[in-house]
Amino acid sequence: MVAIELSPAHPSLQHVELSAVETETIISGHEGVIFYHWGRSRAWSTGVGRYAYPPRTSFSIRRFPSDQTGVTSTGFGHITVGYIASNFVSPSTTTYLQTLLRNDTSDYLAGVATWADSIRYTKWGRFTSDFHFIDAKDSPPQYCGVDFDRDCKKDRGCVVSALHNYTTRLLDTDLRASERAIAAKFIIHFIGDIHQPLHTENVERGGNGIHVLFDGRNYNLHHVWDTSIAEKLVGGVRRRGPYPEAKRWADDLTHEINEGKYASESIEWVRSANLSDPIATAMSWARIGNAYVCTHVLPEGPDAIRGQELGSDYYEAAAPIIEVQVARAGFRLAAWLDLIVTSLKTQEAPGDL
Repeated sequence: MVAIELSPAHPSLQHVELSAVETETIISGHEGVIFYHWGRSRAWSTGVGRYAYPPRTSFSIRRFPSDQTGVTSTGFGHITVGYIASNFVSPSTTTYLQTLLRNDTSDYLAGVATWADSIRYTKWGRFTSDFHFIDAKDSPPQYCGVDFDRDCKKDRGCVVSALHNYTTRLLDTDLRASERAIAAKFIIHFIGDIHQPLHTENVERGGNGIHVLFDGRNYNLHHVWDTSIAEKLVGGVRRRGPYPEAKRWADDLTHEINEGKYASESIEWVRSANLSDPIATAMSWARIGNAYVCTHVLPEGPDAIRGQELGSDYYEAAAPIIEVQVARAGFRLAAWLDLIVTSLKTQEAPGDL
């Protein structure tokens, strides 16, 4: 993740001067950018927006750590989930969220899908770090199972409690529109997270401590499931701007949901969605992802894959799981957002941010 400071260079930052074109290239090439404007911190999503700057603008850039040391994540899966959801939400949901998120393009969901990752290493967003996962204290491959009371940290929360909290906040019309927009961004991201099996597993910090090879490159297992498998599945993704590839994959998966291999089962994907009980809903989704830890992520346990090459047979078994989970996440996100907007009975704009 990259932070860009629109203020005089600070000694601890790298100061660079960029043209307007170069500026937009940097912005569109990272999954998250935090802008600090003359001492006032504001967080924006990246990628699809257009930002107006003087012909030449001075920036200071600070790189923040990511979950994967030495690895750049494109946020490809999350962006794809956003595009799938935008293909399925109702027109009233589209209108509501485009107004709330202040983006009237088709990228209004995909463009904020990685925002929650962007802010987790900032001073303001540090409190959200535990909201991206629920650590199932099970013992794969012998037993997989996630339990809310046991596995969601009482003092720091988890992805399940976070989805509940931000759903409640998005439904709260007494909150400012800007606060509800933040809630929407978290929901868009966390529904993606809960479908990645290792976001529902405690072993080795969700696989972050299991080092493997993937097509000859060193990664940890979490990154392989977050990024590597999905990107290989579509033939590769550009580091600078994964949006075109994500849009194409989303359209392919949308076709599969509508009239392809997922058409007969997709209605079951959203049957458990219940706006009056977000925790039960999120747990039903988490259990499905967690079950894959035993069957596909760690089928022979952590030691069996530690240091091993996963780009061949392992990939062939895992790729269909990644595909169906991304499809489910996008379809369920659309259903969840539709439930929220229907509940709000929104025929009017949600107000100015």
